[in-house]
Amino acid sequence: MDTYYRDVMELIGRAVDALGVLIIVTGAGVATARFLSSARRDFSHSYQSYRQGLGRAILLGLEFLIAGDIIRTVVVAPTLENVMILALIVAVRTFLSMALQLEVEGRWPWNRGEELPKPPS
Repeated sequence: MDTYYRDVMELIGRAVDALGVLIIVTGAGVATARFLSSARRDFSHSYQSYRQGLGRAILLGLEFLIAGDIIRTVVVAPTLENVMILALIVAVRTFLSMALQLEVEGRWPWNRGEELPKPPS
């Protein structure tokens, strides 16, 4: 029974990872299609929207990738070494998420009501 449970959790973790990758790829495709259809009218606005759409897809995909890593590490192989590797992966992905959110929304995640000033163009 224990082996069956671990196998099922491994499969679920991989499925969550695959969903994260699918979200990133699909989001990039949708953002690119929107950019290409509107870039001729207003390039600067289209480019900004493209970056925001791509950033949102990556942010959401990263959340799923982190969830898949947690499932596989904690449930399937909870050794100290694997948990330390997971902590490093989560730290890197969290930093990437925060940097992307700053790029997409123009503010840090903890500054919900505030917006950073835009740099002069």
